[in-house]
Amino acid sequence: MNKAFTRESDAADDDDDGIPGLPPLPPGSKNYMTPQGYRRLREELMHLLDNERPKMVETVSWAAKNGDRSENGDYLYGKKRLREIDRRIRFLTKRLDIAEVADPALHHGSDQVYFGATVTYATARGDERTITIKGIDEADNLQGEVSWVAPIARALLKAREGDEVRLQTPGGLEVLEVIRVSYPAPVKA
Repeated sequence: MNKAFTRESDAADDDDDGIPGLPPLPPGSKNYMTPQGYRRLREELMHLLDNERPKMVETVSWAAKNGDRSENGDYLYGKKRLREIDRRIRFLTKRLDIAEVADPALHHGSDQVYFGATVTYATARGDERTITIKGIDEADNLQGEVSWVAPIARALLKAREGDEVRLQTPGGLEVLEVIRVSYPAPVKA
């Protein structure tokens, strides 16, 4: 069979995002990360390079020796998984190379919102919410973390406790009051 009909598209191989749906960095901006986020991504990269990739290369090599590759599930799955691992390695390498580690503990005790702040704010309806502003690659919405490029984070940055900020939402303009700003305590060496 012609290779053109069996090969996956090259577009998937050239995709350096690594995570579907992850917002790209704004042009010309730095990839801000907390020290913990940087460490977590670096550990993931090292795990992929030291463990996952060598095991998958070994599996693909073994499967290739088993004869007809066109009907060899281990070989086909292994090659696909190897491409996924390589794509993730490229993504992590690029993101870590341009990472700007910003320690939020440097602002401990400040009442102004900077990167890494945990902010409690109230909406005009009286609802209180708490978010932590983190890097694009480390923010987890389920944990109450938002990326520093998210509209809510952009609206809150530079505000102080007691300030009111305006946030443009799909439902219209919303006024938020900053109630509390906190940062993690510095780690003593």
